[in-house]
Amino acid sequence: MSDEAMNPGERALRARIGAYVMHGRNDARQTTAKARAAFLARFELLADPEGRLPAAERQRRAQQLRSAYFARLALASAKARRARRLAVKGGEGVPVRRRAERV
Repeated sequence: MSDEAMNPGERALRARIGAYVMHGRNDARQTTAKARAAFLARFELLADPEGRLPAAERQRRAQQLRSAYFARLALASAKARRARRLAVKGGEGVPVRRRAERV
């Protein structure tokens, strides 16, 4: 079946199957090593764009920038969860409960 003949749901399922097979045959750490290295190098470049700092100081600053990055992600996640929790259901002004909170 060609990609044109599949609907988006079928294409997503086909891609998911491919990912399961790939991760079943390969170590995920090896598969993603280049991407992780590039992601971490980004913080070193932000910490020392001109490459003038000693390696230890550049790594220390990069670690702080990574911590700030992940803290920002955590804050955004908390805000999104709070917004979903407080979303009004049907205009009744009643906060929507998450599934785990339902009785």
